[in-house]
Amino acid sequence: MNIPINQSQTGQCLCCHPLANRRHFLKSLLPGAVAFTILQSAAPAQAEIHQAKALVLSCIDFRFLTAERYFLRKKKFDGEYDWTALAGASLAVAGFPHPSDAEAFWDQLDISYRLHHINKVIVIDHQDCGAYATMIDPNLSKDSVQELQVHTDYLNRAYWSIRDRYPDIEVELYFATLNKGEFQIILPRDQG
Repeated sequence: MNIPINQSQTGQCLCCHPLANRRHFLKSLLPGAVAFTILQSAAPAQAEIHQAKALVLSCIDFRFLTAERYFLRKKKFDGEYDWTALAGASLAVAGFPHPSDAEAFWDQLDISYRLHHINKVIVIDHQDCGAYATMIDPNLSKDSVQELQVHTDYLNRAYWSIRDRYPDIEVELYFATLNKGEFQIILPRDQG
């Protein structure tokens, strides 16, 4: 015989009262037990996996943004790349004269590599770069042969630094001209 027990009459809850129905007690625990089991077996939320085709490192110079986007679109990257802009581009990878620039680049490359599974880095330097003028030579852009040579040297340093840390990543080097918006490929030299 079930005797209805009201908490207000006895001062005890249904699960603690000696005459309480055991089935009622188990039914009250069931939703919590099911929810706990489901929550324990659920995987934590994760961001969706995206794959980028490359990490692009360019200078911060706004004069080249449109030309760089057009160039990358012609290379069939279609916006599927991570973009990092640091003054001087290859100069920043060298950490000259600010080691924090190199640190920022390496952090971005590591994130792009781990999260977006890149297999290529594209480094774009450009003609008439203010960072190079400030750090290397204020008259650098007045001699186009010397300017290209200095950029080629730093682009090669960037190439070998990236390849040393990430040997499985391809690295492409470019030098962009100011007036024509042409992108000249810079072939890496032997490390020596």
